[in-house]
Amino acid sequence: MTNRDVHLERIEEKVRAGHRLDLQDGIACLTTPDLFGLGRLASAEKERRYGRRVTYVFNRQINPTNVCVLTCSFCDFAARPNSPKGYEMSMDEILDACKGGFREVHIVGGLHPKWPYEFYLDMLRAIRRAYPQMQIKAWTAVEVDFFGKLARKDVREVLADLKEAGLDAMPGGGAEVLSQRVRKALFPTKIGAERWLLIHRLAHEMGIRSNVTLLYGHIETAEEVADHMLQVRAAQDITGGFMSFIPLSLQAGDTGLADRPTPAGLDLRIVATSRLMLDNVPHIKAYWVMTGIPPATLSLNFGADDVDGTIGKETIAHMAGATSPVELLRGQLEEMIHDAGMTPVERDALYNDVEVAAA
Repeated sequence: MTNRDVHLERIEEKVRAGHRLDLQDGIACLTTPDLFGLGRLASAEKERRYGRRVTYVFNRQINPTNVCVLTCSFCDFAARPNSPKGYEMSMDEILDACKGGFREVHIVGGLHPKWPYEFYLDMLRAIRRAYPQMQIKAWTAVEVDFFGKLARKDVREVLADLKEAGLDAMPGGGAEVLSQRVRKALFPTKIGAERWLLIHRLAHEMGIRSNVTLLYGHIETAEEVADHMLQVRAAQDITGGFMSFIPLSLQAGDTGLADRPTPAGLDLRIVATSRLMLDNVPHIKAYWVMTGIPPATLSLNFGADDVDGTIGKETIAHMAGATSPVELLRGQLEEMIHDAGMTPVERDALYNDVEVAAA
């Protein structure tokens, strides 16, 4: 097959030769009129690495509170302190939510101004005691930075405390777009690219593996998205600690940043481009919670090799109007993967295989 876009022909030649894509290549991928040609290239690269395998995890997401000191323009989840919209989970509620034999618990929430530092450590310790076989993936770099302020500790000490309390891995949230322009416009009080990357680098040096996200569908440009990927790739060259790249489509809610969900074509472009640009990040995720199930299923033929997990109950995206289910069963995830013509493989939080599903 030939590409209808001459830029994709150049990109295909570079990929086949093992040469890295540059900023202009990334922009070309994100703007090409030949969406299916782009998907063909990304799918071939995915199959070169993993064949027809697609992984998922039996997990539970917990968002302990939405009370937050930040006011990010894109967020419909956070509630100001004393807001009637705010909620707080007790330790018993958190432990009860972990019931079910999950392989992974994913914890992320708001920056609560009144919860003490020790509460976060006690949460991990309590989960580890009650569910010793379950891996804990918790706290974004934004939260780790906040914990340092709460405890008046260097983030290295915070990471060491979290690891001692039971932390196995970190999620990738809070990266948003690694662009100073976007930060100034949408989240000026949240940590920026330099601090976010530093915290993940320190975590990797301490043996804590992590993930990295991209929030798209708002004011970002194609150049900023491509540059975001290049910054991630450069950081991964140094530490090798990122396990997956997770594109997150904006859930506009009442933010005023978009008047409709991100189009499926954009979802597919982002996934395919990330597969081609991020040659050193092992896994590209089709996050069905944000895109919905049909685009996520299509993404499995556009370079994605993972669909996250069962989730259990997600509130961040759904409080912003996400229309996807709040959870899926193992069988539903496997059916989704089969629908894409792929073979489901259950994994753990660190991407170790657990079980290959029957054809």
